[in-house]
Amino acid sequence: MRDVLDRVGDKWSTLLLSVLATRPHRFSALLRAVPDISKRMLTQTLRDLERDGLVEREVFPTKPPAVEYRLTALGATILEPLGGLMAWADRSHAAIRAARARFDALSGL
Repeated sequence: MRDVLDRVGDKWSTLLLSVLATRPHRFSALLRAVPDISKRMLTQTLRDLERDGLVEREVFPTKPPAVEYRLTALGATILEPLGGLMAWADRSHAAIRAARARFDALSGL
């Protein structure tokens, strides 16, 4: 179970799954939707998600080839629990930042 949680719990996978929840995206659109991710990390994360059966990749026969990514049926099943986690993170963000600031002040960080 840990290997599955490691995948869906990393920040890039979570963000990419949430972006792909709306519709299929091409690589460049995913780069724009998650601006802090590098091309290398985006490529690796998409490969990992594809390997796990959460995302599928479709190559179109154009010059140059166009590639589109979408959630699989299995990938869509994570949207509900992921949405709950993201809602909690949004609600708790300010409290967590305040707790970090208190901790850092007491720890001399």
